[in-house]
Amino acid sequence: MKKPDLMLMRINNFGDIKALLLDNKTIKQTIFKNTFWLTVGKGISSLLNLVLIIYVVRILGATEYGKFTFALAFVSLFIIFSDLGISTIVVREFSGEKKRLKEFYSIISLKMLLGLGMLILVLIGSFFVTSDPVIQKIILILALYSFINNALIGISSSFFQARQRMEYVAWIAVFTALALMICGLFVILNFPSAKNLSYAYLFVSLISLIFTAIIFQFKVSPLKICWDKSIWKNFLLMSWPLAFAGLFGMLYSYIDSVMMGYWGQITETGWYNAAHKLTRTAYLITGLFCASLFPVLSASFKKSKEKLQKVWNYQTELMIILAFPMVVGGITLAPRIINFIYGQDFTPSILAFQILIIMQGVMLLYNGLRGVLIVVNQQRKIFWTVFAGAIINIILNLVLIPKFSLYGAAIATLITHFLIFLLLFRFTTKFTPIEPLKLKFLFISIGAILSSTIMFLIISRPQIYYLNIFLSIPIGVGVYLICFFLYQKLTRLSFTY
Repeated sequence: MKKPDLMLMRINNFGDIKALLLDNKTIKQTIFKNTFWLTVGKGISSLLNLVLIIYVVRILGATEYGKFTFALAFVSLFIIFSDLGISTIVVREFSGEKKRLKEFYSIISLKMLLGLGMLILVLIGSFFVTSDPVIQKIILILALYSFINNALIGISSSFFQARQRMEYVAWIAVFTALALMICGLFVILNFPSAKNLSYAYLFVSLISLIFTAIIFQFKVSPLKICWDKSIWKNFLLMSWPLAFAGLFGMLYSYIDSVMMGYWGQITETGWYNAAHKLTRTAYLITGLFCASLFPVLSASFKKSKEKLQKVWNYQTELMIILAFPMVVGGITLAPRIINFIYGQDFTPSILAFQILIIMQGVMLLYNGLRGVLIVVNQQRKIFWTVFAGAIINIILNLVLIPKFSLYGAAIATLITHFLIFLLLFRFTTKFTPIEPLKLKFLFISIGAILSSTIMFLIISRPQIYYLNIFLSIPIGVGVYLICFFLYQKLTRLSFTY
């Protein structure tokens, strides 16, 4: 019989529904509430962003879109300097805390200073990475956008996440995505260019900042800015391993696009990032549970190792169940997805998409390992992991991109993330109380593989394969879920939750 604290609340009236979605009562109910709001926020915002990108790619074309993604990738290399890992530490340190607002107000001032430093670095670097004045201007505009979006809006979302007020995070995400889609579509339909699109991003970030400030003002406390250097020092001492990990993480995430753009492969950069955008969307949708469970993991660690293990097991089971069908379905339907969304001009993106969807599956599997290392204050292990990944990725890109262009970049990224998975697994085993090897995970993996295989056999049939992807994808999902459910019943497999 399940323990009462892990059971969902009984729903008898509207008040119970409101409590289910807005209050934190039990572990399972809190996980459900967090996941619901992150699904709403990330799901809707990812869908709206995808709609915008589809129109952007189709209207601007691979070359012009390549300019935009090259500039955005270059700016993204410097984003870590506006955060230095502080956002993650805020989620951990403020998890379950009802006070400490003064500390958070000091963190805001620190983030502003770090953001200004990022702007200076991007401005200087833009003169070395390209001689194209248009791309240089796009870089500067997107740097301002990143300063607002990551340095200011991002820290507020981290605070809401720590307090497990995921509904506020969802509201901000949906509002921003909706405003960006409307503004972005207006710009590219009337004034189509990469530079004008970057102005749309900057304008929407300002609107979103105002919206976020209003939520904080009325739902939390009147906003203030404090300048307490001792608090800055305390948080920076905790976050520096994550800062370096984030720096090297940004390197292996965006250096491939920057390299291709620097070597004049602007069109190839457009093809590559078009594929990458779709796989990231798939990852965001399936990886929602990771974000929703992180504050729960933090709170569980403060209670007992047993609770930490139970929540981590739950997360790992879900990631296994989600990763296999995402990879198998993505590889199978890649030609249909790319051609339907972007058109025949983006056929070169198909193979890159198939390689990158495998990489996203690997990321799903190791996110729980990364999260528990942060929870138990082992950020330094993440730093060494990401450092090794960045070095390998840069070397692989230098070798593979000149020979295989975007496909070389995709292969380098896949190998890098597989290495990161192995290192995180090793560190989790050695430096955390978590036991990552469970016989139950093997049985779940077997069920996921068998169900994915049956799904592949069904969706690869011409009658299903050549349907509209909005029909073939749901059919594949339905087949997988039915097969896995039957496997669960036949093996009497029960789950942690």
